[in-house]
Amino acid sequence: MIYGYCRVSTKHQRIIRQITNILEKFPTATIIKEFYTGTTMSRPRWEWLMSVVQSGDIIVFDSVSRMSRNSEEGFQDYKKLYEMGVILIFLNEPMINSSVLDNTRNNLLKVSINTGNTAVDEFFQGNIKLINNFLLALAEEQIKIAFEQSEKEVLDLHTRISEGIREAKKSGTKIGITKGIKLTTKKSIECKEIIKKHSKDFGGSLDDLEVIKLCGCSRNSYYKYKGEIKNKII
Repeated sequence: MIYGYCRVSTKHQRIIRQITNILEKFPTATIIKEFYTGTTMSRPRWEWLMSVVQSGDIIVFDSVSRMSRNSEEGFQDYKKLYEMGVILIFLNEPMINSSVLDNTRNNLLKVSINTGNTAVDEFFQGNIKLINNFLLALAEEQIKIAFEQSEKEVLDLHTRISEGIREAKKSGTKIGITKGIKLTTKKSIECKEIIKKHSKDFGGSLDDLEVIKLCGCSRNSYYKYKGEIKNKII
């Protein structure tokens, strides 16, 4: 099985980009979508996936930041899945795909020492083991660093947003949308294009529920966009 795991942490994030990126590379992937906020830290879809995935299965992520909420959790889940024989692929960080760790393990030193002197043999075998352990530790450290860097980037982004909002309020800038103003977003434009292309009401082959899943939007937003298309308010 090939799974594509997509996750967003706020209502402002769009999940459709992750889905599109994964399906472009793995069109047969089963997409697992996860939505949660800061007040809902559980990830039932991820927990379900962890319980059903088997050796030889593939899990694809758009980026390492989508796999976990923090670096420690991500690294532990990575190691657990790797030891289970699950193949992990990160589209934006291919350097930490599980195949890279496989290559490191396959290229470890395999030298048989037999000089006839037990002490010498044990000395060289011990050094070979140390080198192999170092190579494995180095590969795992690169994976851990990738998770830590991802977590730092997310935290830095949240900090910049919070600071920007505080400064805007201090300067008297109004935050939010003025009542009565219609907001056109990139998300709404993307959804409308999908609706016009795939909805049965506009000559497509999919029903409403199927198009909603394809859009990755709420039912209310979907019917709102659909109504605007019918009324030619795009």
